[in-house]
Amino acid sequence: MALFPGVALVTGASSGIGKEIAISFAREGCSRIAILDRNEEALAETARECLELNPGATVLRERYEAQSEDEVQRAVDAVHGRFGRIDYAVNCAGPLEPSVELPISEFDMVTSINYRGLWLASRAVLGHMVFQDPLLTHDGRPGNRGSVVNIASNLGLVSRPAAPAYCASKAAVVSLTKSDAIDYSAHNIRVNCVCPGLIATPMTKDLPPDDPALSVAPMDRMGTPTEVADAVLFLSSSKATFCQGAALSVDGGYVIN
Repeated sequence: MALFPGVALVTGASSGIGKEIAISFAREGCSRIAILDRNEEALAETARECLELNPGATVLRERYEAQSEDEVQRAVDAVHGRFGRIDYAVNCAGPLEPSVELPISEFDMVTSINYRGLWLASRAVLGHMVFQDPLLTHDGRPGNRGSVVNIASNLGLVSRPAAPAYCASKAAVVSLTKSDAIDYSAHNIRVNCVCPGLIATPMTKDLPPDDPALSVAPMDRMGTPTEVADAVLFLSSSKATFCQGAALSVDGGYVIN
């Protein structure tokens, strides 16, 4: 049996890490993929690249606003209505200034997107997962009802200067992941998170090569979106059936130095 026979849902799939996760699901043979974001044009490009790798796949695009409870619920319900279940949910959903210099409006924006928006998506998905049967596995071991992988950050595990709102929002994602893992173990649903370090995405394209955030990590380079996607797909798959509440660092060793 294929490693990903179920339905994958990826939020924030229009660019960067979220886009690469969706593409990686297609590359690894997942044939039902839902991609969610606010940028419809970029979502169409993600869908095109998924289908290029897996022409037999069905790729459902849903535009939504991550900060709107109604929009998130509508989009997730549309995915469930189309495919009948959601098996692998990946939530990829700020300003770096000291607290005294950070406007309250920008703090609220970072928190609303990084934490509240992610929680809304996870909440909507879990509401469907609790009612579905466990998925069959690649090797016949007992399967799970579903897997949720939240994208946090290595700055949710350690902090850096001038980033209080960002660090706090990502630490909240790590804590949310652990709490949901406890609560939904009884439902045979796994909840984990991946904590990327500096990854080569549009968000980091202007970072100078001598930035201390690069030299702190022993591997002394940026990671790639594919390297993050690999970790996400492992945690989503039936090769990770005993992984629960994990915060997996994918950061070149940043948090150990």
